[in-house]
Amino acid sequence: MERIAILGGTFDPVHWGHLMIAETALSQLEVERVIWVPVHRPPHKHGRCYKHRRLMVEIAIAQNPAFVLDPRQANHTEPDYAIDTLADLQDTYPNRQWFWIVGLDAFQTLPRWYCRERLIPACDWLVAPRTLAMTSTDGVVSTRTSYSQGIDPQSSWLCQQVAEQLKSQNILIRWQMLHMPPMSISSSLIRQYCSQGHSLRDWVPEGVRAYITTHNLYVEN
Repeated sequence: MERIAILGGTFDPVHWGHLMIAETALSQLEVERVIWVPVHRPPHKHGRCYKHRRLMVEIAIAQNPAFVLDPRQANHTEPDYAIDTLADLQDTYPNRQWFWIVGLDAFQTLPRWYCRERLIPACDWLVAPRTLAMTSTDGVVSTRTSYSQGIDPQSSWLCQQVAEQLKSQNILIRWQMLHMPPMSISSSLIRQYCSQGHSLRDWVPEGVRAYITTHNLYVEN
């Protein structure tokens, strides 16, 4: 049975951290495909122009045949919930084993997700380490990642606490941490640095950087 992982987000913009997370899922779990799902209307936060965000993801993943852009074209006005995404993808790709890639911060909110009693048992959850903001004394990001050995015990403990909360709601979850360094990069920092005129060459793939420049994105954050 094919193993497919879902990686959803606003991707505003997509960056090297997202790509590293997806690559780790491919290698660590022997996932055969990662479906990238740019959220059209996030339920809990603002999402910039969907067209721009989707095209940047398409550019970023073009060189990896295991990466697939969500085949659905968003044309609705209601917020996008994870349970609807999964149901649609299960219809498109029947009889698959499903994984859901999520950051640690988002994982901690699972006990409050919409229709979690249906969504959570339907997938194996792959948790990426928390983002770290690493800056130099002049305020410019100095490295792409902050390397650490193994998995942070605190991160595992936090995941276990989430599992206990869900168990109290009669929801069992299958989860594991992705073995990768915590990332020193985030979309919000990229938008901030772009608005300040800093180069994005170490933050995003070259095609994405060119797209941001061509369309004058994030000049005013």
